[in-house]
Amino acid sequence: MNKNGEIIVIEDDDDDQFLLEEVFKELNFPNKVVYFPDGLEALDYLHKPDVSPFLILSDINLPKLNGFELRNKLHTDAQLKLKCTPYLFFSTAIDQQMVIDAYSTSAQGFFVKKNSFEELRDIVSVIVRYWKNCAAPNNFRV
Repeated sequence: MNKNGEIIVIEDDDDDQFLLEEVFKELNFPNKVVYFPDGLEALDYLHKPDVSPFLILSDINLPKLNGFELRNKLHTDAQLKLKCTPYLFFSTAIDQQMVIDAYSTSAQGFFVKKNSFEELRDIVSVIVRYWKNCAAPNNFRV
């Protein structure tokens, strides 16, 4: 996990993306935040050799390649798996089956987008701070 890497947000809803942009501006984390409207565009970006993201926040219901499909592709791609990038689902829709499906893809979390700016800011802050303090296999230099 590259703690200085980009935070990848995969979100096709313009209003949700706008709120997340405002949250990240206010939180002022040093990580660059990169937004993608669909899973396929995000996958193409993640395959670039010089891209080593810190964190991926993905909606589930996405065009072209949904969040579950994208997670499965990342989890089964040896090159991308070595980057040790935490993959978290961040969705307005939630039911037990969705959560089961998310964790069956080896996602590292499932969070519900909050309705208020303050609640959204607080949950994003908790997520980023948690992963900033988490050790990963590729954080050690040989």
